[in-house]
Amino acid sequence: MFYWIYDIPSVALAVIITGAFVAFSWLGTIFIRPFLRVFLRKRADINDLIGYMLSCFGVFYGLLLGLLAVAAYQNFTGVETIVSKEASSLSALARDVSAYPEPDRTNLIWLLRDYTRYVVKYAWPAQQQGMIPQEGNTRMISFHEQLIRFEPSTPGQEILHAEALRQFNNYLEARRLRLFAVTTSIPGVMWAVVLVGALMNIALIWMFDMKIVNHLFLGGILSAFMGLMIFLIASLDNPFRGELSISSAPFQDILTHLMEE
Repeated sequence: MFYWIYDIPSVALAVIITGAFVAFSWLGTIFIRPFLRVFLRKRADINDLIGYMLSCFGVFYGLLLGLLAVAAYQNFTGVETIVSKEASSLSALARDVSAYPEPDRTNLIWLLRDYTRYVVKYAWPAQQQGMIPQEGNTRMISFHEQLIRFEPSTPGQEILHAEALRQFNNYLEARRLRLFAVTTSIPGVMWAVVLVGALMNIALIWMFDMKIVNHLFLGGILSAFMGLMIFLIASLDNPFRGELSISSAPFQDILTHLMEE
């Protein structure tokens, strides 16, 4: 339900999320803090007690944010590796079929060019909207039928054909991994825990007994950092969405090369 955030530029999104956390902290400090002080002002050591609680809570919450940030980054780099592997397999497949005799060479190159154009112009925008493109299956089936129709006439062509089939299978494997990764993201229940933990963290800050100016300053700094951490995790959470998403540049390079064939 929050996928609309990926339509916002990264800088603006960072400012919005950070500003929302800071604004929530400041509004609570001004309007909710006075009511909390009615129940807590009777203890002289209230700041020490809240400080201990905030320290313990901060350790667990900091571990949660750190682990989520690492998991999101590893998922992003893993998907990026899959895309690079897929593009490399497609490039090697194009190189192999370019050595086929005519007319098979022209037909195979044309099918690869058509498929790569589809990936760049249609499949990638669909992935950026969270949809798994399926029309590429038809194009891959057409290419496979044309490939297995070739009958080698020399030992060299037999070796070339076997290598092309191997590269084709490698490409299909990498392609499936990319399609599976389109909907990969952090589960919603974990996002709920992160947001609830942020609210609890800010609520503990409201309980401190200090001057209002100091309260606003310290609460704003901590809230801004939490907002930046959540922005970082959200930006890396969906590898194909947003301004920081994985681009189709490797396939664009292959398409440029195939257009020259």
